[in-house]
Amino acid sequence: MPKKRFSLKLNYKIAPFNKVIDIDSDKSISIRSFLIGSISQNISSAKNVLESEDVLSSIEALKKLGVKIIKIKPKSYKIFGKGLGSLYAKKNLKLNFGNSGTLARLLIGILSTTPNLNVKIQGDSSLNKRSMKKLIKLMSEFGAIFYPKTRYHFPLKLISTDMPVGINYIADKSAQLKSAVILAGLNSYGTTEITEKEKSRNHTENILKNNIQALKIVDNKKKKKIKVFGKKFLNPLNITVPGDASSSAFFTALTLLNEKSSIKIKNVGLNPTRLGFYKILKKQKVKIKFTNIKKKNNETFGDIIVKNSKLKPIKAGKNFYVSATDEYPILFVIAALTKGISVFRGIKDLANKESNRILEMQKVLNQIGVKSVALKNEIKIFGKGIFNASDRKIFVPNLGDHRICMSAFILSILTGAQAEIKNFETVFTSSPSFLKIMKSLGVKFEISK
Repeated sequence: MPKKRFSLKLNYKIAPFNKVIDIDSDKSISIRSFLIGSISQNISSAKNVLESEDVLSSIEALKKLGVKIIKIKPKSYKIFGKGLGSLYAKKNLKLNFGNSGTLARLLIGILSTTPNLNVKIQGDSSLNKRSMKKLIKLMSEFGAIFYPKTRYHFPLKLISTDMPVGINYIADKSAQLKSAVILAGLNSYGTTEITEKEKSRNHTENILKNNIQALKIVDNKKKKKIKVFGKKFLNPLNITVPGDASSSAFFTALTLLNEKSSIKIKNVGLNPTRLGFYKILKKQKVKIKFTNIKKKNNETFGDIIVKNSKLKPIKAGKNFYVSATDEYPILFVIAALTKGISVFRGIKDLANKESNRILEMQKVLNQIGVKSVALKNEIKIFGKGIFNASDRKIFVPNLGDHRICMSAFILSILTGAQAEIKNFETVFTSSPSFLKIMKSLGVKFEISK
């Protein structure tokens, strides 16, 4: 999906603020709503959907596969489910996943066990660089075939299997791979069993939880088992998507570090598997409070109230990685602006995101004079505290990574460092309201082509 490219320039230090904001909707749940609604029975409803580039790529891909999706009003859609195994494509149909790893992995899970499919699959320049080796090996166990056989990056050809058989899978940290296996298992013969020793995001299970004929979850403290019973039907969905916890983290960080500031972020998803960022910070007894907590569609949501706080160096062990995956770049910014040595362990998988987020954040921090030392699975950041960096310049090239762009933006307005961030439109893949909200907080910026 073509996007209008633009760069963003900053030369402004933010003033104190006291605001109430609505955050963009959760991208992960929005994408899953369309994918699962498409293979469910009858008509599903999805409200408060994130209308970002990644979600629009999902809608476009599903329409190409014969799914009828109607926009009722802004952020509200009807999905006319075709049922399991009913997606259709002409031979060599091209599907473009854009920048979305979530869409790529989950839709490939569905397509792999949908009979009679022979499609070409690809992403944008950033997604095409990301390894799909683990996904391809898993879907090959179900019987799908990928060409060329020696390549693990897009573009690829996917030929689905007409006789998919359930598999046993020992899940790693990746919720996307786990979800792909669940979705592939739904249309496979027999039972697919997933053993999860380290709990990862559970949005897919939450959406499917009411389908007791197709899914059984046994969860205890040591491990979680998911049994997927293939060839059953799925009930239609009626989902209201909460605000995005990952997008909220950037405004939380800005508020914590900005003197005399406070913010209330309304209706944010508070799924426990997504709150690693907040758990890391709450260990320091910072002024963060969750209020007005509710539960809907098996997801917890509520308001987040944040006040400027005094921070200490962060010590985040590997046990936080899964629940704080998307927030590490902004955690690195917090560490840089907190006096002392912060240490983050268990982070090697950050090298295979939209960019190598360890290396790219090191480059950003180095430009304003903050030292960091990275090993394969760890980074130490030698924080300077809040300081004036108006004599420094931050330059972010075209990485196609929204989290790096957003983190560099926050770092610039907190220190006064001049910044030029190329192709800032990539932020719209997850947070199309980011600049609008920043403007409401008094931030000044310049947009250029």
